[in-house]
Amino acid sequence: MALERIEFTKEMKRTHKILLPNMLPIHIGLLSKVFNHHGFNTELLQNNGHNVVECGLKYVHNDTCYPALLVIGQFIDALQSGKYDVHKVALMITQTGGGCRASNYIHLLRKALEKAGFGFVPVISLNFSGMEKNSGFKLSLSFIRKAIACVAYGDLLMTLDNQTKPYETTKGESTALVNDWTTKIADELSKGKGVSFSAIKNNMQTIADDFDKLKINKVPRVKVGIVGEIYVKFSSLANNDLEQFLYEQGCEVMVPGLLGFIYYCIDNIIQDVNLYGGSGAKKKIAEMILNFALKYEKCINDVQNNTKNFIGYANYKTAKELSHDVIGIGCKMGEGWLLPAEMLELIHNGFENIICAQPFGCLPNHIAGKGMIRKIREKYPNANIVPIDYDPGATKVNQENRIKLMLAIAAEQMENKYDTADSQSSEEKILVNN
Repeated sequence: MALERIEFTKEMKRTHKILLPNMLPIHIGLLSKVFNHHGFNTELLQNNGHNVVECGLKYVHNDTCYPALLVIGQFIDALQSGKYDVHKVALMITQTGGGCRASNYIHLLRKALEKAGFGFVPVISLNFSGMEKNSGFKLSLSFIRKAIACVAYGDLLMTLDNQTKPYETTKGESTALVNDWTTKIADELSKGKGVSFSAIKNNMQTIADDFDKLKINKVPRVKVGIVGEIYVKFSSLANNDLEQFLYEQGCEVMVPGLLGFIYYCIDNIIQDVNLYGGSGAKKKIAEMILNFALKYEKCINDVQNNTKNFIGYANYKTAKELSHDVIGIGCKMGEGWLLPAEMLELIHNGFENIICAQPFGCLPNHIAGKGMIRKIREKYPNANIVPIDYDPGATKVNQENRIKLMLAIAAEQMENKYDTADSQSSEEKILVNN
């Protein structure tokens, strides 16, 4: 028997708090503030720990993918915490509409809520495909423009923070600056400012200049990139605070931004027509949207390259070109060809040490991630890539021990590289003197 869908009504917009799952705290934090400006009352969930996992295991079938288990577990754990009036709360979850089971999370969530005694709680689908509609939740053009701005600002702040935090002389300055700018941007967006491309470009340059003023000590550090399934890659709940662990090990961390995934989703529309035929008009519109959207990436890279301390790393077109010798662009379930493309781009930018986050139950991720590592190593022998499994039974200690082994190899490679460079420098000096 199909579950009855509880609609999020116009009245609920005034009375209900909307809970958002934990992921991309900078991006979602900004987006949450935009929601609030448009009359919603939202909150980014912070509950974590083993209770969330246990809750997910209790109410979700154990062969369901780990990201779904965590998202649903976090929602139900929050409802059971006593912190909220469960009759005046709603849940929001993205629905992609693609081949990934992320399209079905919303149905799994409703089934779990019914089982947990919360079947009356409305669930809002955040999608751009018109799959589910609610009278109390509609995406206006103004909101969509602000949401795109949030992604662009979020990617810049995340990248600048990643390049600053390992080298800052006063610990905490980078995080404080991220928080300051998140508040400033949210305030501008609430007033309808900072949305046009010219305004975004000006704001981004000011942001980069502010980070450039922070005092840093650019000592050699092991550079580590993080790729994988989108939720596990971006959620500290899912990856056991992976970024923080790497910072504590003295690494510089690079995580490809959210814009790249958005470009990939738009590009897939174009490639579908190229590979299988279809509407030429649909392809043309997608090409126009992609070309416009790529301006945000260029802006992010330009403002970083216009500073003394930062480098613009992201380049969607380069990543796509690098992937051609490894995987076909027709492979587009889940992260598809983008996952190995991000690994190749990281290597291309000097991040030869890569952690590939592999969640249980995500077959596309294992094929396009772990399955491509050997081929990437054949092309780049110095690539130091380790797949790390994330599932309910995996212990943090075992995960961190595997990462420490990878870091030990990385440190040795870095030391050999500097020894070779010093040796070559000495030989050049001898030749010059002679």
